[in-house]
Amino acid sequence: MNRWLTLGLLLAAALALALRLPRLDQRPLHTDESVHAYKFLGLWEGRGYQYDPHEYHGPSLYYATLPLAWLSGARDAASLSETTLRLTPVVFGVGLIALLPLLSGGLGRGGIWWAGLLTAVSPAFVYYSRYFIHELLLVFGTLLLVAGAWRWVQTRRWPWMALAGAGLGLMYATKETFVFNLAALGMAVGLTMAWAHWREGSLWWPAEKRPWGHLVIGLAAALAISIPLFTSFFTHLRGPLDSVLTYQPWISRAGGSSPHIHPWTFYLERLFWFHPAKGPLWTELLVLGLGLGGFGAALLGRIAGGAVVFVRFIGFYALGLTLVYTVIPYKTPWCVLGFHHAWILSAGAGAAWLASLSKPFWLRTVMAAALLVGTGHLGVQAWRAAFPLAADQRNPWVYAHTSPDLLRLVGQVSQIAAARPQAADTVIKVVGRGGDYWPLPWYLRSFRQVGFYSEIPDDPWAPMMIVNSRFDAELDERSGRKWLMVGLFQHRPNVFFELYVELELWKRYLETRPRQRDEEDE
Repeated sequence: MNRWLTLGLLLAAALALALRLPRLDQRPLHTDESVHAYKFLGLWEGRGYQYDPHEYHGPSLYYATLPLAWLSGARDAASLSETTLRLTPVVFGVGLIALLPLLSGGLGRGGIWWAGLLTAVSPAFVYYSRYFIHELLLVFGTLLLVAGAWRWVQTRRWPWMALAGAGLGLMYATKETFVFNLAALGMAVGLTMAWAHWREGSLWWPAEKRPWGHLVIGLAAALAISIPLFTSFFTHLRGPLDSVLTYQPWISRAGGSSPHIHPWTFYLERLFWFHPAKGPLWTELLVLGLGLGGFGAALLGRIAGGAVVFVRFIGFYALGLTLVYTVIPYKTPWCVLGFHHAWILSAGAGAAWLASLSKPFWLRTVMAAALLVGTGHLGVQAWRAAFPLAADQRNPWVYAHTSPDLLRLVGQVSQIAAARPQAADTVIKVVGRGGDYWPLPWYLRSFRQVGFYSEIPDDPWAPMMIVNSRFDAELDERSGRKWLMVGLFQHRPNVFFELYVELELWKRYLETRPRQRDEEDE
């Protein structure tokens, strides 16, 4: 690899880390993040893990987080931080840049560098690289599969097929939607071959005998990755069977049996033109424009060498996966990363192709400057998404997100409990409609006696109760003021919790607070 390209990718990786690493614990956990965090606790604390075909996706996220938790020095659940958990998607997000040199000959040096830079500053990728969910691992596994297969096509050496198989195994063990990626990849191979046959009269496939043994090696590598994970390292042998049976409930959700049903424009609006009434404009149209440009140039044979084949393939893949996720009614915003990454790869080729058209030095300089201004605008949006608007509804990637006000509730509960001799043994009852109380199980993990309920229990009384306001509980009135409602806290948009505290405990808490001196005494 060229030393200038190496330097360029290192700079892109440094920029990616600068946008992904700081203040990872600042934003409160989304409900999905907290569920995964709680699942991980069971594995980390030695209670084991079993793949659940109905919820939570695959095991790879939890096992990939284990080394980081061990290195963090955390001793118990209370000391395990959100920063440690969110380092896992950070590592895989930056890993997307580290894998790009494997696409040499496919994107070209310029295309690789531009793809790395666009990956580093993409607002969607920056935001979800700071999210403790599976999506970044799925995108990483897909790129590993594509890169390994591409290198195998070029060299016909079995280690590359083994690498592709490892990527496939990671995809399988990460999320059920990997089948969409495989379908789009298969379609892209067929369309690339058909286009080559129609335009150049060749099938784009070497005439020599196909080494089927290499495919067996690839499949073995995929199973070597996925089977240990699904079986919890051979302690839960039903895991692989459940990984197949899981498609029954997931197909039901994809077909419309879910609260996450959205119109076909859902992803496109958030990705390419999102402008709330009192917020800034969000757009990654630069990526789409460059991606379509690179794909179009490849279709017309304007890109030289073997790169024309790869860019055609990645363009067909981007179109196919975009179509799949657009058509399916079930939509959550992080699913955008799969097809958006394909457009970023195509955009890298498009940027390099535009630069090659600018023969005079001054014109090439102007073109490069314009592209850098565009990527700078993406970087500004990424910074805005990651920090000042990380939990703000004006951010297109904020989706039913936990309000920072919930952290104020958790802080209040901790302060009140500290007024008791054994704070960690304080009994707390949490009531959420339909179980809608996450991420409180994570944030209250240091308390040993917390009960969670979907309805108000017959005996709700405890030193502290946290109750969804939709119940109209009025526990202060029902108790004859022996319990007080001491605060109303926002959980997420249109969802609030009431905090009730036993009167005597509230008095003890008030006595522990520093007394405020009257202004006249100062």
